[in-house]
Amino acid sequence: MTNEDYAIQIARDWNVKASGAGFVTRFDVDGDYVNRFPRKIVGSRTHEEIWVPAEDLAEFNSKIVGQIEVTHVFPKKG
Repeated sequence: MTNEDYAIQIARDWNVKASGAGFVTRFDVDGDYVNRFPRKIVGSRTHEEIWVPAEDLAEFNSKIVGQIEVTHVFPKKG
């Protein structure tokens, strides 16, 4: 996901139901590298994702710049 509102929606509304908790993280990726991948709108304009093929994830992870920060935690209620 390319924006925090969409990430919050997925973490809160889907991940909690599916796995008992949801987390939103924020991190930067080298711009020249990440621009190689298509951005897709998968709903409204807010629902924008960068589609990285699974075989490219190790390289993608190596292009993360700085810290990965957890910005929101959604525990299962009840």
